[in-house]
Amino acid sequence: MDPLKDFKEYIKKEGLFQPKDKLLLAVSGGVDSVVLCELCHQAKILFAIAHCNFQLRGAESERDEQFVTAMAKKYAAELFLNRFDTEKYATDNKTSIQVAARELRYAWFNNLAIENNFDRVVTAHHADDNMETLLMNFFKGTGINGMKGILPKQGNLVRPLLFANKNTITEFATASGLDFVEDSSNASDKYTRNYFRNQIIPLLQQVFPMVTDNLKDNLNRFREIEIIYNESINQHKKSLQVQKGEEVHISVMKLQKAIPLRTIVYEIIKAYNFSAHQVNEVIGLLKSDSGKYVSSQTHRILKNRNWLIISLLKSDTAQHILITEEDKSIVFEQGNVHIKQCHSHHINSSPLIAQLNLAEITFPLLLRKWKQGDYFYPLGMQKQKKLSRFFIDQKLSLDQKEKVWVIEMNNKIVWVVGMRIDNRFKITSQTSKILEISLTPAK
Repeated sequence: MDPLKDFKEYIKKEGLFQPKDKLLLAVSGGVDSVVLCELCHQAKILFAIAHCNFQLRGAESERDEQFVTAMAKKYAAELFLNRFDTEKYATDNKTSIQVAARELRYAWFNNLAIENNFDRVVTAHHADDNMETLLMNFFKGTGINGMKGILPKQGNLVRPLLFANKNTITEFATASGLDFVEDSSNASDKYTRNYFRNQIIPLLQQVFPMVTDNLKDNLNRFREIEIIYNESINQHKKSLQVQKGEEVHISVMKLQKAIPLRTIVYEIIKAYNFSAHQVNEVIGLLKSDSGKYVSSQTHRILKNRNWLIISLLKSDTAQHILITEEDKSIVFEQGNVHIKQCHSHHINSSPLIAQLNLAEITFPLLLRKWKQGDYFYPLGMQKQKKLSRFFIDQKLSLDQKEKVWVIEMNNKIVWVVGMRIDNRFKITSQTSKILEISLTPAK
């Protein structure tokens, strides 16, 4: 194997960039990005270097920055450095450190490319990264879209090392006498990718020694399969969807005949922020009465006689927040609701805590403002009561009524938030699992 020859051929085959393109290389100082720089140098490709210091590993982060600075001098390459307060960004945006680092670096790369007229941003992702991505996406359930893994080219972002596995890269570095730095966090299995890299794939190799080669071949197949898949989905969308002003209308009769129904429904509704968990609810609308609907955070799908109508939630119904089984905390205008599942039978009588029989609950739930016509079965009662009547009994002022929210499931209110649960979802002596939702009111 000749890595330099393969590198040039892969760039040409995938049309990643032209000889005169102005390139910005993302360089961490690890073996992958060091080899990327050396291959570009040997191929006589001119490049600049961008290095992110996420300030997460103390002295090690400073060492990496100094190492990359020396690399830039070695290759006489223009150097761009940026120090990020990654932990603060993660906290402010309520996201993980990994996601924060990814968002920060790609936003910066994009700005550098625009401000300095770089034609391409180049990263050192390789074949092993791609295989790990494929497996993670498979287990996360991303569908066919995630099976293609990391693409060699996405807009101005290119990855010319995807042809090479980690061993090839390491061997090239050794043979070329290249120095590089090691990221100690790569040995920690607390990060999902590292767990797949250090634990899952080695176990798979014990059973299937050729697993990495097979996964690499499958990535190429899935890339081609997705092209065919998207062509078919687009044809179905074109035949099913009718644009009427700001609304999309879909014939119930036509949709019922569509095959495969679940896949087609999902590909239509995901563009409107509906989750895969809501596919069955939308399919259920096909045989429901007129007036039934399913909502996402931004849109509503309404059954109106022979049509499903997809529309943007209007201002009076825009306050709809979906609660999935994975959610632990939701912030809304009246405070914060916390969701957890437990086995305890300790009954908490606080109106700020709803303890529900998990066996009777189906996700997703919908957190929304109450509206006229809403009713529920107050805890301890066998008869339904309209919320407007319930509020009178509770002696709520007009201002208090306007601030009331409810959590509903399949158009059934399970909790008038901060006030009373529905009797149909109460826990009993036979209840084994509890869904506990608590409210922390806004100050």
